[in-house]
Amino acid sequence: MPHTLLAGPLGRARTWVARQRATHHDGPVLVLLGALALLLTAAGVAWPGTVAISSLLLPMFLGTLWLTPRSVPWLIVGCLAGVSVITISQPVLEVGVLSRLAITFVIALILLRSTMSRRRLGVTTLRSDSMFVDLRDRIVKQGQLPDLPPGWYAQTGIRAAGGTAFSGDFVVAVKDVPRRAVELVMVDVSGKGVEAGTRSLLLSGAFGGLLSALTPKDFLVEANNYLLRQQWEEGFATAIHLHLNVDTGDFELRKAGHPPAIWLKGGSGTWQVLDSDGPVLGLVPAPSFEPVAGRLQASDALMLYTDGLVETTDRDLHSGIDKLAGRGQLLMQRGFEGGAAWIIDEIGDGHDDRALILLHRR
Repeated sequence: MPHTLLAGPLGRARTWVARQRATHHDGPVLVLLGALALLLTAAGVAWPGTVAISSLLLPMFLGTLWLTPRSVPWLIVGCLAGVSVITISQPVLEVGVLSRLAITFVIALILLRSTMSRRRLGVTTLRSDSMFVDLRDRIVKQGQLPDLPPGWYAQTGIRAAGGTAFSGDFVVAVKDVPRRAVELVMVDVSGKGVEAGTRSLLLSGAFGGLLSALTPKDFLVEANNYLLRQQWEEGFATAIHLHLNVDTGDFELRKAGHPPAIWLKGGSGTWQVLDSDGPVLGLVPAPSFEPVAGRLQASDALMLYTDGLVETTDRDLHSGIDKLAGRGQLLMQRGFEGGAAWIIDEIGDGHDDRALILLHRR
């Protein structure tokens, strides 16, 4: 039989099986909450002055937490029927009773609307929250810097705008054992906080795969191609890529519309801005990214950062870079351990995502 003829019946069969599984999964909880609703309804009819109409909001609220979106409407309809029964059984319909009835219906509609908004996920509220937390933890884990050989110290610090758990800034790190190298990429996705969190979730995984598979020269080029294929309305991002040989200290930096790295030179106590040309990712096809190279000597350090750390409402980019470099020079006296977190807490106004990688050769 042709595939086109099977697609319709098979698709409907799969949908029916999925619905049966969801209903079976919700069955025990739905029965328990339904029994609670019946108990509260019976109590409200028996003792109208003691059990409030709004008590049936309890099983509704628990249902939005524990049931899938497919089962919640049935529970809410049943609870509203119980509310109506309790109202009818009242000896006198006072204004207070009617106002509580109206408030209960409004809250029930809000819960129903909230449930419908996550219908595409098809999971409970608690489950959806745990999924987002798991994704957030995976981003954090992927951005953890690899163990470096003796003589090196590195730390990453990321702060999301508004104190949320999701940030448009993220770090991807890969250790290239055969070449005795470390690959570090810092990315700043368009937007900030939760708005950019979904794009950073996707890009962190994609960039991690690209970073492991490509040479340093090709990474930003392919990252740009990947973003162009997504065709997002706000599908651009800035990035800076560091390739570091941990034996010699030789490094190469390439950036895509990102603020330049800062090279702290411990021998002279000075600092240098490592700037190079490269367009923002996701805007221009077939771009080229100019490399800048150097060698970190003992006591030298590199700082990679996002614009949210140096550019604020009352400070432009250049003065922000000067301030960041000044904080970096202070680390030469106080020590570099914990320096990334200290600098992030010292500068930046918290209205944008902030990220910093601090790399020090002892």
